[in-house]
Order: sequence, then C-alpha cells, then structure tokens
Amino acid sequence: MYPPEIEIFDDRFAKLALDNVRLERLHAGCRWAEGPAYLPAGKHLVWSDIPNNRVLRYDETSGAVSVFLSPADNHNGHSVDREGRLVCCEHRTRCVSRIEHDGTRRVLADRFEGKRLNSPNDVVVKSDGSIWFSDPTYGIDSEYEGDAAPQEIGASHVYRIDPEGGAVTAAATDFVKPNGLAFSPDEKLLYIADTGASHLRNGPRHIRVAEVGADGRSLGPARLFAESTAGLFDGFRVDAKGHVWTSAADGVHVYAPDATLIGKIKVPEVTANVCFGGPKRNRLYICATSSLYAIYVNARGASWPS
Repeated sequence: MYPPEIEIFDDRFAKLALDNVRLERLHAGCRWAEGPAYLPAGKHLVWSDIPNNRVLRYDETSGAVSVFLSPADNHNGHSVDREGRLVCCEHRTRCVSRIEHDGTRRVLADRFEGKRLNSPNDVVVKSDGSIWFSDPTYGIDSEYEGDAAPQEIGASHVYRIDPEGGAVTAAATDFVKPNGLAFSPDEKLLYIADTGASHLRNGPRHIRVAEVGADGRSLGPARLFAESTAGLFDGFRVDAKGHVWTSAADGVHVYAPDATLIGKIKVPEVTANVCFGGPKRNRLYICATSSLYAIYVNARGASWPS
C-alpha cells in the first residue's frame, strides 16, 4: 500500500516509488525555499530562502538546520561541481559565483557582451566543467527577491560558461523566462523549463529539451517535452535512468524519458525545486514555499555531485 502522497499513473512509477516511506517535513519557516544542492563530502544539503536573503544548511547526520550564509545576495539556484565546490546564482548581484575550497567567493559571470545579466536563476555543471545557467528577470522584477532594476540585455537566455577561459556564450535564446535546467544522464540532452506564464497571459508553462551539439557547447532546436498540468514547472532533476522529477504547484511530477507523466509525489505547498542526495543519491529533497521536505525513492540522481 503506497502512502497517500504517492499517485501512480503508470506501472513504471510503481517501480520508482516505495510503499513503506512517507514524505518528511524537515524544516519550516522560509518565505520561498529554492535552490537545493547536496554536498556529499559534508553530508549536508544547502538551499536558498530567497526573500529572507539567506542560505540554510540541513545536516544529514543530525537533522539540525542552521544558517549557511547570511546575507546571501538573494541566492536562488545552486549546483555542485566535480571538485565539490558550490556554484551559486545570485539575484542581487546579478551573477553566477562559486565558493572555493578556502571559502572565498569568486564571480564566474556577471555580464554578457558587456551588459549586466538579469538575475541568474538555475545552474548545472557538465562533466567537462562547463557551467550552464538560466537568466530570467525574477530578481530584478521587484525588491522582494533582489533589487528592482531595468534589463540591460533586453531578453532572457540560457548561457554557458567555458571551463577554460570563462567566456560566456548564449546557448538558447528563444525562451520567455528560462528557469530550471538539467542534463540527461549521458549529457546529450539539456532540459529547460520556461515559466513565461508568470509574465505573459497564456505564456509558456512547460519543459523543452534540446540536443547538445557534437562540440559539447551548442544546442539544437528545443522541442516540447512536457506541459505543466498544475501551475508552473520550476526546478527539476533527472535520475540515472532518465526520468525527469520536476516541481509543480501540487508537488513533484515524474516523467518517463518518453515524456509520459507516470506519477506524482503530492506536497502540501507549491513546490519550487528538488535534488537527489544522501550516500546513495536516493533521497529526494524538495523545496516547497515555506518548507524543506524529503522522501526516499527507488531511483538515484543522474550525476554526482549534481
């Protein structure tokens, strides 16, 4: 008997869900929880509480929650590179930064063609060391999640930071508000959420997927992967077998690689983002409005770190 949080639409999800676990609420008290990233060396998870301008830390060994960084320049998305360093999307400073091994902060990108970025939102690190990030305007739209300011670029793109010289190039330029990002396990595909419905009536509320070019730097045309049936898709992750675990208004929606919605994990708050963690990468951490949740699943995250 599966717990009430689990909704199965396809037998494929029955193989990913566990019938003897429950959704756990690990922490409450955030204004908008976002950007989870698991750091295996420290056995802890960090996530953003954007309006409160802080990054929180969940200690997996004790269950304790503490402040990891405050003030935090309104961090949003995070990722962990192959060296275990935390890569951060900063709304207030409109940049992508990295926390080095010695604890110092290094700005990796804050401009494109001489113009300030909007407000980097989500970020993923490819195995070649390149960093890919989305740059919608949520951090400059108001004072709530950053500092209100006009756009300099005039559009919202997905960018790539070269691992050698640090050059910033536009990888996808046909999105309204690009948001969550994740590579397929073989890194031949990049999934990109578009939350343009937040700004445009009948705007996009979907995930598209693009093939990564043979050069590892470019993207082909992005095709529709899935349309949200509950609010907007925001952040998401892909497991080792290519299933997409994405946030939505009613919880986490799980899609097979063929784009079939196979199941849901119902969450009592609007969900913003997820990531896999734990020693086996089989614990799904969920950021949802005011809270951090977690549930064990019969799946493992596609990359480590992620």
